Amino acid sequence: MGPLRVALLAVLIGSALCQYYDYDYQPSMMLGPSGPNCAQECECPIRFSSAMYCDNRRLKTIPVVPRGIKYLYLQNNNIEEIKAASFVNATDLRWLVLDNNHITNGGIEKAAFAKLVNLEKLFFSFNNLTEPVGPLAKSMTELKMMRNKLAKFPSGTLSGLENLTSVHLQENELTSDGIAGAFKGLKSLIYLDVSQNRLTKMPTGLPSSMEVLYADHNDIGSIPKDYLNKLPALQYLRVSHNKLQDSGIPAGVFNVSSLIELDLSFNRLQTIPEVHENLENLYLQVNLIKKFDVGSFCKFPGMLNYSKLKHLRLDGNNLTRTSVPFEAANCLRQATEVTVEDTD
Repeated sequence: MGPLRVALLAVLIGSALCQYYDYDYQPSMMLGPSGPNCAQECECPIRFSSAMYCDNRRLKTIPVVPRGIKYLYLQNNNIEEIKAASFVNATDLRWLVLDNNHITNGGIEKAAFAKLVNLEKLFFSFNNLTEPVGPLAKSMTELKMMRNKLAKFPSGTLSGLENLTSVHLQENELTSDGIAGAFKGLKSLIYLDVSQNRLTKMPTGLPSSMEVLYADHNDIGSIPKDYLNKLPALQYLRVSHNKLQDSGIPAGVFNVSSLIELDLSFNRLQTIPEVHENLENLYLQVNLIKKFDVGSFCKFPGMLNYSKLKHLRLDGNNLTRTSVPFEAANCLRQATEVTVEDTD
């Protein structure tokens, strides 16, 4: 096996691991022998005694967690149920990783998480949940329930979680009605990913603290007129692979100074929407755009008035290089990438 193939294999292995280990994780064999304060099915390295490694062990149940454990890794097992008895001593637990198991809502005891009063991060992706778990500790900062079977996220599920900053719900079966009111009152929320669901509308009731919102691969057909004005801190917005048309884009809806990146690729737009001069990355590839309108980026193109766009994708539209007007050079002088079709 030559060097190129070895490098490629390393990249592929890294990608596969990242599918589950998108958190700070070190295999237990790299941390030395196990200490005495540990469940017999697992390992608790002496060098990292507050962590208990129970991953990749074909477990069907969660062992009793000893007092003092802060980080519990249970990913890649055959766990189907969660008993409250497993966590009776787990009051110090900060991270709970349950990715890639076979857990259903029916397999979770009602008070299973009652003792986890200091829990900060819950990773519950690649399971069979149809509803979110809870109630959760008010100390929660990050929640991941990707690739389950969530059809709804009832209002009040996250009530009182004022420290929650990040929620990942992509690759579920959520509808717009199913998440109505789900994020109300989350004063610290800055990151929300609801990509690859069944949304027909943009998520509502989001806090003004939002900085990142991903809603790719849904069935969204419009953006409410004042949607971004209610999110003054929003910097990254992705609504690619949806059903957006010009009629669903109110004039000036994206003309807000906070946005750094806007992704509207793979939709049905026929014109370039108006954006603010502060925008740095604009992705509009694979739409139905017929005209390169410089006024969408620069209101008055000139030597002292130009866009901050660095990347502009327009390939896969009804545009060619000859569609780009001469004055675009002044308007897009900071751009390092502007892509349209190469030929007419």
